[in-house]
Amino acid sequence: MANIYEIPVHDITGEPTSLGAYRGKVLLLVNVASQCGLTGQYTALEQLYSRFKDAGLVVCAFPANDFGAQEPGSNEEIQTFCRSNFSVDFPMFSKIAVTGPETHPLYQELIAARPQASGDSREGLRQNLNGFLAAKHNGASSNPEPGILWNFEKFLIDRNGNVVDRFSPEITPDDPLIVAAVETALKS
Repeated sequence: MANIYEIPVHDITGEPTSLGAYRGKVLLLVNVASQCGLTGQYTALEQLYSRFKDAGLVVCAFPANDFGAQEPGSNEEIQTFCRSNFSVDFPMFSKIAVTGPETHPLYQELIAARPQASGDSREGLRQNLNGFLAAKHNGASSNPEPGILWNFEKFLIDRNGNVVDRFSPEITPDDPLIVAAVETALKS
């Protein structure tokens, strides 16, 4: 696996950066969208970040417009939306692709390191998504395994830059499964 700290990304303002600034921290990387049925997870992400940031957790949001075109805005619009509607204080990055041929190298590495999600009920979620997509988006279907299923999939990275867990979109950031995994990662 490539060193995730060295993969180039851009912050939400478009400035080149990397995750290197968070070396030694526990990271929760999430592909986000502003017009998704799961967008309310921003509240739980901010609460999780506020609860554990002093212990070393950093939530990193990567907007993506890959699923149902649910993140159509510019980086500036996304940032304004998140701050004004959810008081987001955790780091946000520029919009990227998390699926398909244009998948960002960071997400290629995350998926390769952890092809399956924990606590996964993907088949039920996949059926619901496929029904939604068929009705709303001309018969499109959700992404096949092991790719990102939908918006708000979460990857937990330990203090050494290793992907230690992956959580399906329907598992909210305040779910005991995620909270326990974060606490364990912070202790190691």
